[in-house]
Amino acid sequence: MTRGRGLALPAPDRVLSSRTGYTRETWLAVADHLLDSLVPWFSASGAQVRLPGRGSWSGADCDGLEGFARSFLLAAFRIAAGPGDERLVERYARGLVAGAAGEWPRLTPCSQQMVEAAAIAVGLHESRAWLWDRLDGREQQVVVDWLSGFVGSRTWDNNWRLFQVVGEQFLASVGASYAQDDIDAGLERIEDWYVGDGWYSDGPGQNFDHYIGWAMHLYPGLWTRMAGPSADGRLAVYRERLHRFIEDAVHLTGSDGAPVHFGRSLCYRMGTAAPYWMGALLDATPLTPGQTRRLCSGTLRHFVDHGVPDERGLLTLGWHHHFLPVTQPYSGPASPYWASKGFLGLLLPPEHEVWTAREEAVPLDVRDQVRAMPAPGFLIQATKHDGIVRLLNHGSDHGGEGDPHYNRLAYSSRTAPELTEEIVDNQIVVGAQGPRTLIRRRAVDGSSAASWWEAGEARIEVMSVVQGRIEVRCALVDGPAGVVRHGGYAVAGVERPDERTGELWAQATPRVLVAAVVLSGDTVWARQLGESIGVTVHGTQVTVRFADGTRTGVQLGEEVDDGGGTAAGAGAPA
Repeated sequence: MTRGRGLALPAPDRVLSSRTGYTRETWLAVADHLLDSLVPWFSASGAQVRLPGRGSWSGADCDGLEGFARSFLLAAFRIAAGPGDERLVERYARGLVAGAAGEWPRLTPCSQQMVEAAAIAVGLHESRAWLWDRLDGREQQVVVDWLSGFVGSRTWDNNWRLFQVVGEQFLASVGASYAQDDIDAGLERIEDWYVGDGWYSDGPGQNFDHYIGWAMHLYPGLWTRMAGPSADGRLAVYRERLHRFIEDAVHLTGSDGAPVHFGRSLCYRMGTAAPYWMGALLDATPLTPGQTRRLCSGTLRHFVDHGVPDERGLLTLGWHHHFLPVTQPYSGPASPYWASKGFLGLLLPPEHEVWTAREEAVPLDVRDQVRAMPAPGFLIQATKHDGIVRLLNHGSDHGGEGDPHYNRLAYSSRTAPELTEEIVDNQIVVGAQGPRTLIRRRAVDGSSAASWWEAGEARIEVMSVVQGRIEVRCALVDGPAGVVRHGGYAVAGVERPDERTGELWAQATPRVLVAAVVLSGDTVWARQLGESIGVTVHGTQVTVRFADGTRTGVQLGEEVDDGGGTAAGAGAPA
């Protein structure tokens, strides 16, 4: 057994899991530790889990419900994996009835309670034989009455539509009143947001981040498990889309298991593993069973190795550690327990190949990866020698609201955006103009991607061309006179990173800026880097030559059809 911070793990199995050492027993041990560590924080009735920390904008009662609901999802997976765990069954059955009888806020239109009710509905379905079926008729009716707040109600027009879908499908499965129109409308609405290649937008606009995996693909898959044979028509579509999504998504995790640090709700951490487990559950994945476990276990191990959960056994508002600037106002102290979705694989029986097969290499374990993802507007650049994934963002803006987790030119699995008022990292800023907002796409193809945006009076266009660990950014700046600032990745450590400067040169050619941006796990020698790249600029035409002779022509300033960048509709995140 390995021990640390109260978390006891089985000894690594380097035969079955040569890359991570993690097995099904490891996942069970982490799940048990997370659930047991919550016991001191339950209310007397068991209906609320009141964790310490900054409250959300929804209030303490809803935060306590969130603690119950999100941990119940993990408990349900653990109960089903047992099968059965009498302590968990008793603990959550008691709290479920007390909460539904009056200790939880009622479900009202667009209320946070809807998010948590969906988790409860899914948990009840997946642990049905051990918990729901053992409630008496009165207790079941109390829960039905509370969940019935979904029926005919209104949700935010984004991933929230799916909360109503699974909530009412559970009601249908237990013979309670429900509205089939609500279910159908929610499932039809996500069709409006399907943009191809397995990708959805999370609501109207260009909203692409981890929510696509842990919400837009997850809940339709969970719904099919609830609906049974009546879901067969949609199941075929969802399986095909999930399969295609995973072909892209496998490239969003570094070799060390770290997901790309990008988008909202990063405190959900290993929730990023959810779509890969769902692919195995629905037989809808291009990955082998050994690749699936290597990918998911790599992510779990990454966070465990970096101090998650903390010394109290709790998931905190942050990434590796408690760090509020990475969160949003809707996040409360129990919000991180959406990480429970990352334990979906516990629904797979112990004899399933995903648990019995030997771990296998994923693409980045084998060679460098460059992958264009036109649907979300991403260009992925990943290097085997250091295991780093870099996401060059030419398509996701979350409505142009100015969130630093969307408005940078690039993100990675090893760095985070600078969150102070001084915005330089992975940005091009003219004078006092602010960072980019709505993104207008030009192209994402092969080893290059291009987009443009407006900031005040300035119009800025960027094309990224990549090879290995090198990104060459070619930018055309059209705007008022002023200093143009440009930065690469923000790096940090316990000690101040080493900084070196040398010979610099710059040439203004109608405000064309060409820069090499490199993020590497080892030393980068500036002079050698400069000598490996050749750049020629003629007006707004840039030619980039790499050391191996590869040559790419970049034409800036072309008039293109504005096919993106529309603002998202109003909505509240989960």
